Amino acid sequence: MTMDMSRYLGLFLTEASEHLEGLGRDLVQLEREGAPAVVDSMFRHAHSVKGMASSMGFESIAVVAHRVEDLVDAIRQDPAKLERSLVDLLLSATDVMLAQVRAVSESKPPDDASSLLGQLAEKVSAVTGRMPGATRVINQAKASPPAPSAPVTAAARVLPQAVEAPPPPASEPAAEARVAAVVPPSEDAAAKTAKRWAVRLRIAPTCQTPGVRAFLVHKRLTSLGTLHGLQPPLEDLKAGRIPEGNIQVELETAEGEEAIRKALRNVAEVELVSLKPAVVAPPPAPVPTAPGSGPAEAPRAPTGTDATARTVRVRTELLDYFLDTVGELLLATARLRELGKVLPENSRPPIEEGVYRLHTLVKDLHDKVMSARMTPLSLITDRLPRAARDIARRREREVDLVITGAEIELDRAILDELADPLLHLLRNCIDHGLESPEDRVAAGKGARGRVLVSVRRARDRVVVEMEDDGRGMNAAKLKLAAVARGALSAEVAARMTDREAFMLACLPGVSTAQDVSEISGRGVGMDAVKRVVENVGGTLEIESELGRGTRFTLRLPLTVAVVHLLLVAVGDEVFGLPIAKVVGAMEADSEKLDRSREMPLLPHGQGLLPVYGLDELTGVQAPPRKGVRPFVVMDGDAGRVALAVDRLVGQEEAVLKPLSRPLDLLPGLSGVTILGSGRPVFILDVPRLLSA
Repeated sequence: MTMDMSRYLGLFLTEASEHLEGLGRDLVQLEREGAPAVVDSMFRHAHSVKGMASSMGFESIAVVAHRVEDLVDAIRQDPAKLERSLVDLLLSATDVMLAQVRAVSESKPPDDASSLLGQLAEKVSAVTGRMPGATRVINQAKASPPAPSAPVTAAARVLPQAVEAPPPPASEPAAEARVAAVVPPSEDAAAKTAKRWAVRLRIAPTCQTPGVRAFLVHKRLTSLGTLHGLQPPLEDLKAGRIPEGNIQVELETAEGEEAIRKALRNVAEVELVSLKPAVVAPPPAPVPTAPGSGPAEAPRAPTGTDATARTVRVRTELLDYFLDTVGELLLATARLRELGKVLPENSRPPIEEGVYRLHTLVKDLHDKVMSARMTPLSLITDRLPRAARDIARRREREVDLVITGAEIELDRAILDELADPLLHLLRNCIDHGLESPEDRVAAGKGARGRVLVSVRRARDRVVVEMEDDGRGMNAAKLKLAAVARGALSAEVAARMTDREAFMLACLPGVSTAQDVSEISGRGVGMDAVKRVVENVGGTLEIESELGRGTRFTLRLPLTVAVVHLLLVAVGDEVFGLPIAKVVGAMEADSEKLDRSREMPLLPHGQGLLPVYGLDELTGVQAPPRKGVRPFVVMDGDAGRVALAVDRLVGQEEAVLKPLSRPLDLLPGLSGVTILGSGRPVFILDVPRLLSA
């Protein structure tokens, strides 16, 4: 890959992946709803991938995209041709292209797709009644043009580099004529009188990769002839320095006007403003405007009041660095505030005023960095319809997936962790929650099941619910399964409420699935879901009713950067407990605990809670504590527990810092923070601490 192309590799990988994921979503929507507008979106996705892959030299990806484009175009021309087998083939092609893009991201050559190309070619021939369009345009950098390969459609002419394709049958002279129309000028054609054309183009203001689009335009024009007077210069085009998005050039070519228009027709986000014969001494050209929009305006410098918002792509690593740096500033500001408290009384006001001003600025900067990290949940929920379709097909289910509130935003760091848990919950809902169509009809339900994913804001948290209308969960069977696995005693199980029993499904190896499939049912996965949700500071709740369905509720913080802690002390150590996991705190006489069983039990509400000493769990040396002492009630994997502590220090909004080696290997520690006094405080993961 040339140096010019390697500069755009990252953008290609990002945009191609987005287009392919969009193509998959549109295919599922088209199959479900048959919306004609979706077909146009599918065509744009396929065409964009084809153009980008070709301009980057990844012709194996471009060929598959072109065949997909042919099939989508056939559906657009005649919606009656849409059938399930066609959707299956197009989804397979989408998966292959995604795999090829991932291979490119790992510096590997794209996977071979010859088998898929054969299937696509057969399908194109079947639905259109003609051979598939060629995906080869001669690369003029070669010394001599290769022989024509296959019938070429107008859309295929935009591919600037060579792609191998089988030769056409000898019985199709018309195809040969079409191929000849797009072969670059031969010696005979060169004898034609070359003509100069004045070409003016504009790149859309919303285009995030103007350099890529401009370079693609340059390659397509140079394939037709010689360029003169390119403005801006080529180096500026590659760098994306294109004032107002305008490009002007004179093209000397023996091709006609229609050939030039066709070469530029389908370049995404590029508009051909004008194409006319060049004159010897053209006057200075005004800033071009879109056809029909009125007279051109004089050139002007861009201002901050332009209505069009400019956006740029920022690497998540850079945002992580900004967030870490702002977090350090917050900690440093808190430290200054504490130091100011020991100054003489008459010296404090100016120091406190300066620290307050600094804290305000840093907090505002922190909020801006956090807003830059906020990403709509649609980033991961958009993948669910395709997954639901595949799982339902494999398990012979019929399901309608409804997603609401996906525009609500979360910290990108949390979203990255949620993709797999949401997919696992969806698998459980369809594979184990929903009955077969026959069983649903027998139970008086509709043959098609329904899974609802809803997202909403609840103050400073985001609530994600996934609910099915299937068979529901059996609390009694879950208790028996947990006892059989040795996860808890029969006595503890008997005291559990149904709501607590449903959470037993999150214990490793506990499952009541009637059958084990390649999708789920082995008793693994729900424990990982719960762990991931809790690691980002959230909670998982399960509600269910036999015969009516099950609801999984994820309550998530907006960000993982700032956590709300309850600070507790044992001995000389202070630890932080995530407020989200704290049910409450109470005082009780440790001498009067119920000690008739294996461990002390603390009366709480209508039941008894097992008591654990935090000093014993953490290995902290603390003198024996008798009499009344505080107990913190928290959620654990197998139900609520009570932690015996020496004292409650207070609550703190803290900046979370990840643990480094070897501390990250210790079970029960989820992070560390630094108090305003400069004291480091470990944040405890109580469920893992109990199971260590």
